Amino acid sequence: MRLIQTSGITVRKLKIKTTTNTISALALYTETYSETASQPSQSTGVLWIHGGGYICGMKEMVFMSRAVDLVRKYGAVVVSPGYRLAFRKPYPAALEDCYAALVYMKEHAEELGICKNQIFVGGESAGGGLAAAVCMAARDRGTINIAYQMPLYPMLDDRDTPSSADNHGRIWNTRKNHKAWRMYLKGLGRKPGDSSVPVYAAPARQTDYSGLPPAYTFVGDGEPFYAETLDYIANLKRCGIQAEADVYHCDMHAFDMMRPEWELSCEAAQRFNEHFEYAMKNYYAKN
Repeated sequence: MRLIQTSGITVRKLKIKTTTNTISALALYTETYSETASQPSQSTGVLWIHGGGYICGMKEMVFMSRAVDLVRKYGAVVVSPGYRLAFRKPYPAALEDCYAALVYMKEHAEELGICKNQIFVGGESAGGGLAAAVCMAARDRGTINIAYQMPLYPMLDDRDTPSSADNHGRIWNTRKNHKAWRMYLKGLGRKPGDSSVPVYAAPARQTDYSGLPPAYTFVGDGEPFYAETLDYIANLKRCGIQAEADVYHCDMHAFDMMRPEWELSCEAAQRFNEHFEYAMKNYYAKN
């Protein structure tokens, strides 16, 4: 497996078998990582799923994301899967690819140098939606316990919400949202808003939030996913799950990635890091 050095991070290329195909993934380590040296299996493992509305994006987007700080500052091992996109393979391909990456992390924990009892899941936008779906699938399938989830401004609801119904925000808006959901659900023969859309496709459809991992997220108050993000956190809290969302006054979707130099982006990054550090010290789930 080839190692690449980039900005203080060592990148290891992985091949992960799913039930129907093989996907590529990146494993990010601190620059001191060596493939030949024995690795202590004590690092927090983070499955980080890229965004792109389920229809675009790539695993290399991890280098634009909050996950990079988790490697550099806290020594986490981050795995970024190159899941199949909806313009070629609609739901459930992306979910099954990401779930396979999660299982790979558990089964190869020693090889990856992670603590198998401290596997977190996160992602931004559609990656946040997939992170939530992976948490639900893991709970229901009973094959792996996730210790913590970080679905940032997640894409969760195929139906119009108060914030997504007539949104003209920057980066993502109502028109793009409708198009993306149509493409993602087309393999089911269903349209956005149909009553039979499954919860693993649109996690906002979930009615049972019990047994899901503790969560942290942040979102802008003018972006399309504002309402569904807050609803997700509220539903977790109603089940007694520790969950928190920070809200920023901004209409730009993924503002922390698009404008990392902004003051509110720096504040969001700091708050995200603080929550991760707390979770790293306090949340475990036996596997």
